[in-house]
Amino acid sequence: MPQDFEFNHIPVLFNECMDQLNIKPGGMYVDLTAGGGGHSAGIAQRMEGKGILLSIDKDDTALATCMERKADFGTVDWYPVKSDYRYVQDIVDGMKMGMADGILADLGVSSYQLDTPERGFSYVKEGPLDMRMDKTEHLTAAIVVNTYPERELDRIFKEYGEERHSGRIAAGICEARKKKPFQTTTELAEVIKRSMPALSRNEDQHPARRCFQAIRIEVNHELDGLSEMIQGAIKCLKPGGRLCIISFHSLEDRIVKEAFRKAENPCTCPPQFPQCICGAVPLGKVITKKPIEAGEEEVKVNFRSHSAKLRVFERNDSIILRR
Repeated sequence: MPQDFEFNHIPVLFNECMDQLNIKPGGMYVDLTAGGGGHSAGIAQRMEGKGILLSIDKDDTALATCMERKADFGTVDWYPVKSDYRYVQDIVDGMKMGMADGILADLGVSSYQLDTPERGFSYVKEGPLDMRMDKTEHLTAAIVVNTYPERELDRIFKEYGEERHSGRIAAGICEARKKKPFQTTTELAEVIKRSMPALSRNEDQHPARRCFQAIRIEVNHELDGLSEMIQGAIKCLKPGGRLCIISFHSLEDRIVKEAFRKAENPCTCPPQFPQCICGAVPLGKVITKKPIEAGEEEVKVNFRSHSAKLRVFERNDSIILRR
């Protein structure tokens, strides 16, 4: 594999995802966050050389690496698609390959992106302030930290990072950039750490983790299309098909949980009504009343799995038409 495409990524909750997707030969499956192809390869292997697999990602390197694996599953019709997962319904419709038996989304940032300093996602390895999953996009982490007003930085740290010291950190960043613009990830991480109260600097996690998460979400608009993706993905499923979503922080998990709840029970009638009159039809059922989490052994091997939550939705067998 070419050096540029060394996309080392350990798929989180791999076996759990494969089990929940109920993969069968000859089916049609969609991996909405292809990454290095770990989950996609697992799906392809279980298809036993028959069927269709779409691997979607915004990251060119991820797609290139994913396609390097394609040769191992030559008889599976495996297609790379560069796009945002929010457009899953348009993609599936446009491919004209029928509805899906299973769809998977592994949210957040990949191990490769975190571990490659020049991508700018890491707060412990020095790199440029980038954080773009799609390198063709304009907005970068440098633009966010060097140009956003203090109140906007406060908002995204609080909203996307759930950082309780968001105001102090935003003020610290704005004060530091008066002297010179931020250029590297480690410069930013140090200012974030300095801006926090002393006790908060000694937490188990890195002091800059929540703010880096918030900036990454802002740069890549990660939450903007999540609900849209879930709604579209459910509509793309065949009766009995499943949507599996792995989230890594509470913001994502709440959105997934609420979207699944609404798909299962879309009724808008007041609780006191004796029966539903709104006409909203359930799209299926939530399989995971509580999310599936990584076991101790997986966490030992891949610590990033410790915060992962897998939720699963199954399309209702009685639903025949997508719209």
